[in-house]
Amino acid sequence: MRGVYRRRHTRGSAKTNKLSMKHGEEACRLLKGAGPAALGKENVRFRPLHRSVGIFMPFRNLALSAPILQAIDEAGYTEPTPIQAAAIPPILAGHDLIGIAQTGTGKTAAFSCPILTKLSEQPHQGPRRAPRALILAPTRELAAQIQENLRTYGKHLSLRSASVFGGVSERPQIEALRSGVDLLVACPGRLLDLHGQGYGDLSAIRYLVLDEADRMLDMGFLPAIRQILRKLPRERQTLLFSATLSPEIESLTREFLRSPRTIEIGRRANPAQTVTQFVYEVAPHLKAALLSHLLQDPKLDTVLVFARTKHRADRLARQIEQTGVKTVTLHSNRSQSQRTRALRDFKAGAARVLVATDIAARGIDVDGISHVINFDFPQCSEDYVHRIGRTGRAQAIGDAISFVTPEDRGPLRSLERFLGRGIPRKQAEGFNHDVPAPAVDPERQPQARSERPFRPRRFAGPGSRPGGRAPRGRRSAV
Repeated sequence: MRGVYRRRHTRGSAKTNKLSMKHGEEACRLLKGAGPAALGKENVRFRPLHRSVGIFMPFRNLALSAPILQAIDEAGYTEPTPIQAAAIPPILAGHDLIGIAQTGTGKTAAFSCPILTKLSEQPHQGPRRAPRALILAPTRELAAQIQENLRTYGKHLSLRSASVFGGVSERPQIEALRSGVDLLVACPGRLLDLHGQGYGDLSAIRYLVLDEADRMLDMGFLPAIRQILRKLPRERQTLLFSATLSPEIESLTREFLRSPRTIEIGRRANPAQTVTQFVYEVAPHLKAALLSHLLQDPKLDTVLVFARTKHRADRLARQIEQTGVKTVTLHSNRSQSQRTRALRDFKAGAARVLVATDIAARGIDVDGISHVINFDFPQCSEDYVHRIGRTGRAQAIGDAISFVTPEDRGPLRSLERFLGRGIPRKQAEGFNHDVPAPAVDPERQPQARSERPFRPRRFAGPGSRPGGRAPRGRRSAV
């Protein structure tokens, strides 16, 4: 896997303190091809030191603090992923950074470990323990996962972290902010709500991370992000991580990052090579039957199914449950406790299938997902890459299966152009494709009252109104 490390032309310059430069220069000397001289050049290319390119580089070569190295070792990690090997040195050196890498490549550790290292060696200043690092995430699941990782990597440090997001009571989050934290993980909406109430002092923020920035923009968080960033000190280090580098992301970086380094690992939006992709062409009314047929294979032992809507996800989960397969759902209509329980059961193997929508699935960090099934084919190529990135993580092997109806052939062709190659078609062995469609579509939802067409009543005389009751204070002529 090839990494690209380059400096972007923007206004301003990155100011670094002596402590940051000490860590950064030490790490840069140890990373061949990415020394301090290379960091100052334009369009520098290098190959990250990683087993995938035949060179072993342990975490201890990255100049992280000893307590963090101990926690990493206890977690069972022996060497950094390419994004970690490439991103940690410039972060320790104090540079703003743009990290482009696909899902499942270890981006969270790439920013968590160096920030924890820097915070642990920089004593807190001021009478109150206001947060010094802010990590913004698009969904509550991702925010909770990031905080869990912070606890894992920082368990031997005396640093406090908290997460704030919607869908749960504000009270515990307010109490955590009152007691003081060093690192705050937040979804933009809840953070603004609490800040507006006088909680969540942002005046001491020295490190800002925008994680899954592309998804935050897709979800319409750009105005909230701008509002938050304008409340932060100008003297800070800003890190942005994304799976893609869209024009909107580039505009955001020009606005809020100063002379950022850009690291791009792998081909843009290219799925992991360990994921086997294929397509089943199927009639719309047979998709649920095909899914049940495939789930009869015990090799599909940990399956993530993507549905387009919340209603479809619930209906599909009920249908799978009726076949005797334990299934849980994840979408925005589920309470936080329901979502937490669903993820816990899926991780523990108590549920074999998780049915999720796109937005809710952001932040799912489950090792060992054997199959991702696109029950509803994604209309956006980037969403396809995000979906199937839930399997084949950290060099593991996984399968990505997509159901394609005649209406999906256009998006499928667009996806294949986006990926630069075709996706193989397969036939499900023993499945009957000749079952006729039912006379009534079972997927048809009851029409909401607000969506029903207006049908006025017949005009009945001068005292009545078409389509409504008689006016107040007047007797109906009928």
